Amino acid sequence: MARRPEVFVRELEPQEAERLVQITRRTRDRIRLRRAGIVLASLQGRSASEAAAMFAASPAYARGVIKSFNEMGFDALSPKWSGGRPRRIGPAVREQICRIAKSPPGKLGEPFTTWSLTKLRDHLGEVHMISVSTETIRQILRQAGISWQATKTWKGSKDPDFAAKMARILDLYDHPPTDGRVICVDEFGPLNLQPRPGRGWFPTKGVARLRATYTRTGGVRHMFAGLDLATGQMFYRFRDHKRWPQFLDFCKQLRRRFPVGKLYLVCDNYGPHAKAEVTSWCTDHAIDLVYTPTNASWLNWIESEFTAIRYFTLDGSDYPSHTAQQAAIAGYLRWHNKRARPKRRFAIDSKIRRPDYLPNVA
Repeated sequence: MARRPEVFVRELEPQEAERLVQITRRTRDRIRLRRAGIVLASLQGRSASEAAAMFAASPAYARGVIKSFNEMGFDALSPKWSGGRPRRIGPAVREQICRIAKSPPGKLGEPFTTWSLTKLRDHLGEVHMISVSTETIRQILRQAGISWQATKTWKGSKDPDFAAKMARILDLYDHPPTDGRVICVDEFGPLNLQPRPGRGWFPTKGVARLRATYTRTGGVRHMFAGLDLATGQMFYRFRDHKRWPQFLDFCKQLRRRFPVGKLYLVCDNYGPHAKAEVTSWCTDHAIDLVYTPTNASWLNWIESEFTAIRYFTLDGSDYPSHTAQQAAIAGYLRWHNKRARPKRRFAIDSKIRRPDYLPNVA
């Protein structure tokens, strides 16, 4: 009788082999340890019989573990796994289901713009002859990391000088100039008086309620703010308007606060920032206005600070007056400045750092 051919584990990627070794070192479950040890022994070239002898198991058991690992991967090491019927839907069909689910229905000839599980099931059966239930589709998508999410908008920059402007800003962030300091400036607002939804810790079915408003007669305020990257502190002024005289006044305030050295003010392309009176005064007083590309405000480091201000001072609030609202924001900024640290490592390892990153540049 011919000798039965040996069974060996499939070729593993380096990450898979490392994970297998970690399981044999750290797992406390004896069954999982034995299964992982058999697979590791097979990976090292030992036969199923030799691996079985190492872990006091039968050769048939070792062959079953190795075959199961080749088919199911690391799931086969679980002590709760007990064999059973093989998967009816293979990897190729699963990948096809995920690819179709991520495709716009209109491009596949369907008269709608989004899938439901029922519509996806019908399309798979009628067009691709794949007969699955909606629950199976849901599980396949979940296992593939595909979830039901709302679409979001994104306005890409079409600034022809996008690359040059972004490179200069990133260079100022990465290599602060020795002849001065970098300050990111922008306007925060408009700040009106209204109840704002927010989140907090409340008893079950005891969430706080805010009044509804239909008319708002309190007017609006605006906050001019600057983020000093050398210290991480923020400076601010509240004003009734955000026109060029107010912006120029804020620039003068920053110049008085830092009377020595050049100031590099990173700001967006809002009209008052480029007003002739503003640019002329800044040039005469050693202030360099560094403009972000159009529709690229995310390059201004202060935007993330504004997000925190909005989250911790406005969300869930209903201030009775602008004085109370401004006092709350000022209190938060004082708290922030006491804990401030220099700003470093902007968008490290982000795709914007790639030399070919040019989003929708005309």
